[in-house]
Amino acid sequence: SGVVNVLSTTPLWVVNTRLKLQGAKFRNEDIVPTNYKGIIDAFHQIIRDEGVLALWNGTFPSLLLVFNPAIQFMFYEGFKRRILKKQLQLSSLDAFIIGAVAKAVATTLTYPLQTVQSILRFGRHRLNPENRTLGSLRNVLYLLQQRVRRFGLMGLYKGLEAKLLQTVLTAALMFLVYEKLTAATFTVMGLKHSRKH
Repeated sequence: SGVVNVLSTTPLWVVNTRLKLQGAKFRNEDIVPTNYKGIIDAFHQIIRDEGVLALWNGTFPSLLLVFNPAIQFMFYEGFKRRILKKQLQLSSLDAFIIGAVAKAVATTLTYPLQTVQSILRFGRHRLNPENRTLGSLRNVLYLLQQRVRRFGLMGLYKGLEAKLLQTVLTAALMFLVYEKLTAATFTVMGLKHSRKH
């Protein structure tokens, strides 16, 4: 389902990214500015100037990023099991904290790919003169290498703080609500919530 989601929504993300960055002033001379009148015009110009496959720029890192929620749930369940070995049930605070930590770990591990994904979605890069789709493993590795060369290893994590603020709180609240709904469902059904998930 993650792969189908990526393949069907990437064109919308490409247009969204370009519209958001339209008019931005870039310090990097390699980036070509865009001028779109709206969503339809953006689709039209991208297809006309770069070809229809440009709408799927960034697909490869997006497919790899399908692992982000898997990493998040793996850490969440691991932390949850440890806590449930010591106490009968998760408190609201426990669910909130381990949800936040699990998302922070997943986001930090996958953030370099998210950075490359954004660069590829923007796609208006002079390093791509042949107008071919920027998304192969070779291009992803090249962009990661260029970022490290230009900004150092920490360049892979530029903007991570803002991303963590955005995603960690959301995930923490989601896990808190999930645990409360699960507990309420088991109570309504007259079943005991198993500690062994």
